[in-house]
Amino acid sequence: MAETPIISVVGKSDVGKTTLLTKLLPELKRRGYRVATIKHDTHGFDIDRPGKDTWRHAEAGADVVVISSPTKIAFIEKVETELPLDAIAARIHNVDLIITEGYKRGDKPKIEVHRAAVSKELLCEAKELLAVATDEPLSIGVPCYDLDDAAGLVDLIEERILAPAGRKRSI
Repeated sequence: MAETPIISVVGKSDVGKTTLLTKLLPELKRRGYRVATIKHDTHGFDIDRPGKDTWRHAEAGADVVVISSPTKIAFIEKVETELPLDAIAARIHNVDLIITEGYKRGDKPKIEVHRAAVSKELLCEAKELLAVATDEPLSIGVPCYDLDDAAGLVDLIEERILAPAGRKRSI
């Protein structure tokens, strides 16, 4: 099957990127799609807690630690340098779409979240954008949706991203 399509939800701090993403996910799931997300954290993060077994494995020298249960699996891998988005996406299988939160400088189609109270300008140029989710009318030659219009945005994602990639609803 072809490479899994990727779109990025981007925007300035505190505009509601996570909020929009958590509205898109249930709508995509309702329509029968399998979706993965990748959160870009420029500051670094920890998901392991000191003293827990997986933390102890890593502290003892494991380069990759996997924790598995009947309902979840997590891989924690030490890297020398940040992996490119495509390298991360290549590790994700059996999904119809990957949505990132972040990667505003990446080369994937973007939905920019914009709030008038946070900024007067968009981060991205129109040619980079699939759409803008906003609380004000904008005339920029790109489809604009209300911040709460997850169904409209998913219609656009189906039309422009999923259908051309040959992705069909799983249901």
